[in-house]
Parts: sequence; C-alpha cells; structure tokens
Amino acid sequence: MEPIDKELVLSSKEIHDRIQELGKEIAEDYQGKQLVVIGVLKGAFVFMADLVRAIPLPLATDFIQVSSYGSGTSSSGQITLVASPAQPIADHHILLVEDIVDTGLTMRWLAKHFKEQGAASVRICSLIDKSERREHSVTIDYPGFSISEGFLIGYGLDYNEQYRNLPAIYHLNL
Repeated sequence: MEPIDKELVLSSKEIHDRIQELGKEIAEDYQGKQLVVIGVLKGAFVFMADLVRAIPLPLATDFIQVSSYGSGTSSSGQITLVASPAQPIADHHILLVEDIVDTGLTMRWLAKHFKEQGAASVRICSLIDKSERREHSVTIDYPGFSISEGFLIGYGLDYNEQYRNLPAIYHLNL
C-alpha cells in the first residue's frame, strides 16, 4: 500500500470505548427479544464484528449487500440489492449495522425493505453519522460518532476498496 495523505479523526481507543457503550445500550433495549444483527457489506464488517462481541445477549448475525456507490466518492442515487440475508426476518427485531450514514438513501431503503418483510422492528446503528450530504430523513437509533464533513477511511471505510484495514478512522485528503 502506497503512502497516503491522511489525518487522524478517531483513534482505535475512541472507537473501542464507544462500541462498548453502544453494546450496553443495545443490550438494555433488546433484552428478551429475538435480535438479528444485520451488517451492511462491505463497510460494516469490521464495526459489526466488534459490536456483536460487546452485546451480552443471544443474537443472530447476518449480512446484506447493497450498492449505491460506484468507484467514486459520491452516491449514484440508485440502490441495488447485491446479496440478501439468510436469517428469517419476519417477527424478528432487526438491528441494521452500517459503517457510515451519509445521504441517508441506503438506510431509508433498507429500513423499508425489512419492514416490508415483516420485521417486528427495525433500528439502525451506525459507527459514523455524517450529515454533510444528508438528503433523506433517517433516524440513527444508535449513533457512534457524528462527523460533519470530509471523506473518511479506515476501520472498514474505504476509498476504491482500499484502506478498510486501517485500525483507526482518518480523513483522506484527496
């Protein structure tokens, strides 16, 4: 990997500490419920792995893959379902886990998709709530961090499929 121009936004420790807090909050809200945690691929896989270990409840995990980005830095405005979860949705409480909510388009589409499949409830947990380009109203029930601007990489967030493996979150200077 060649050197890149980046600035630290969130350290590994800050991310870890917030995930522990989110896990406790989620556990309180879902006590005694059939929880299915569904990560949005590809970006949420790192966050979700740490998050589910911080939730001291029985739960099922799965993934969904949708696309609204091409190879650039902005949404195309169209949602394409690439892969569906195998876990049952009807009558289960769905917690959607996302790396970053930007325009809100994907999360709004996913929440509607799971409600139409008969989910008992649908809530959203996002590591980053980025309001800079928010175009669609969406409630993030469990926000990790609010960051208003900049293109972010690391801890699952990518630029052209690179830099997901960075252990912290950085602003990429393009």
